[in-house]
Amino acid sequence: MTAHLAHIVRHPIKAVGWEEVTKADLAIGQGLLGDRRWAVAHEAARLEAGVWGPKQNFLRGVSAAELMAVRARLDEKNRITLSHPQRDDISVVMTNPSERDALVAWLQPLWPDNRPAPRSIIEAGDQPFTDIPTPHVSLLNLASNRTLGQRLGRDLSIHRWRGNLWVNGLAPWEEFDLIDRHLRIGQAELKIEMRITRCCATCGNPETGKVDADTLGALSDGYGHEDFGVYARVVKGGAIAKGDAVIVL
Repeated sequence: MTAHLAHIVRHPIKAVGWEEVTKADLAIGQGLLGDRRWAVAHEAARLEAGVWGPKQNFLRGVSAAELMAVRARLDEKNRITLSHPQRDDISVVMTNPSERDALVAWLQPLWPDNRPAPRSIIEAGDQPFTDIPTPHVSLLNLASNRTLGQRLGRDLSIHRWRGNLWVNGLAPWEEFDLIDRHLRIGQAELKIEMRITRCCATCGNPETGKVDADTLGALSDGYGHEDFGVYARVVKGGAIAKGDAVIVL
């Protein structure tokens, strides 16, 4: 079977909601457009405006599995609509400070009382608020997800992993063999650079917001690591779309 791009996913606010799209434009040396453009800083955060900051400064699913169940929709006017099984939907224009404050308040009940409280919405500069300080997109393998799910005895939603590009048609874990190789997807070309080490956020169910699967234990016991997916750098820009062939160069 020819490998193809099965899903394109962006996360407009780091750790707070995911959205599938059917197409995207990739630019050289940049992340997926609209992905992790904003993040929610907590009261203990130490950040500089417009500068990338490490993940410890922000609300994350590793500290609040409830966040895993948030879904997002971002429109061309910078309006984000968030939904959650336990909250009424909220729709805010992210360029409006008062509406951003309302979003912070909306998140408060989903965040543990024993953690520094949500404080403010921060917008990224040139570098989106990914977990590493250089612009990449994440590429993941549906076959690896199915194999890990079989080990756990359950289906695993792809949204546990907060990935950008999901490929179908690779062998399980073949993505790790592609380190230092180039892929062509649509008009774009990507270089696979490193594996992604995971945290306990992936134990949370994106449908319920409850911890229900020991993903890290299954990775460690079964494969001797806690890695899932790879980071890729865009080396040639262009349009990509769901269904595009994924060609190893």
